[in-house]
Amino acid sequence: MSRKKRIFEIIQIGNRQDVPSRICDYVIVATIIVNIAVMIMMTFDSLNAWDGLLRAVDAVTICIFITEYALRIWTSEYLFPESTKRRAAFKFITSFDGIIELLTILPFFFLTGFVAFRLLRVVRVFHLFRVNQQFDAFNVITSVLYEKKDQLLSSVFIILVLMLASSLCMYSVEHEAQPEAFQNAFSGIWWSMSTMFTIGYGDVYPISIAGRVLAIIIAFLGVGAVAIPTGIISAGFVEKYNRTKREDVILHRMVVDIDSGWIGLSADEIEQQAGQMVVLVRRDGELFRPDDGYRVQMHDHLAMVNRLAMKK
Repeated sequence: MSRKKRIFEIIQIGNRQDVPSRICDYVIVATIIVNIAVMIMMTFDSLNAWDGLLRAVDAVTICIFITEYALRIWTSEYLFPESTKRRAAFKFITSFDGIIELLTILPFFFLTGFVAFRLLRVVRVFHLFRVNQQFDAFNVITSVLYEKKDQLLSSVFIILVLMLASSLCMYSVEHEAQPEAFQNAFSGIWWSMSTMFTIGYGDVYPISIAGRVLAIIIAFLGVGAVAIPTGIISAGFVEKYNRTKREDVILHRMVVDIDSGWIGLSADEIEQQAGQMVVLVRRDGELFRPDDGYRVQMHDHLAMVNRLAMKK
């Protein structure tokens, strides 16, 4: 294996069996967290005495980001094997991860000057998306949101329609009573948002009888509207859990070959030796469940589950 390919494997995310790769993942996660913490600490006037140390730590973390960014560009040909080296590098640079990494590095060199450059420091927070790729728990959340994106978009559309309708209705009944609060059709958007999401800051509120009755109705509708995406996400988590549990039970299917040590064994003997329960066998196109007289033959297709997983 070439040195470049080995570096690519190490900096790639999610290879749990590769110890150097896992160490690299943890180092990057720790660097991201330290970098964000330093950026936040720099905003405290009470920590001005530590400004030199904070800037030094910031510089070290940025150097790690630059090194990782350069290595990812250098090894991008393995990430996009169908492309040439230059095109693979361009694809990585213009990808989501590449843009986030670049925008994480740039603010260090433009901490002063134009406001647009200073605002780039906020982009570092988006580097926390990289943490999401390291842990399966976060990946479950993103996968559920992706799977339910159509339903969630529909519920968000319903909420926006209700907000717009409530704003127009409240303008119609409250404009004459308090024109300074409800100046036009869109001035009630803030009120409708705070009411539908049950925040209720109290800075804008209806004073007429019709407006208060309408506000009660809108508040009830808001509770139902917010419950829609909540229910969708909850159902998505339940479906994901059940699907994952089923996938954990079915471990693998295998075809018995000449190198297998199971030839001649019964299903009970396989379970005792390997902890695998043979649930189905396909032989010569025929599918059957193994009985007491069954013995494994070459070319048998076995469907097996983990005995411990079945008990769970």
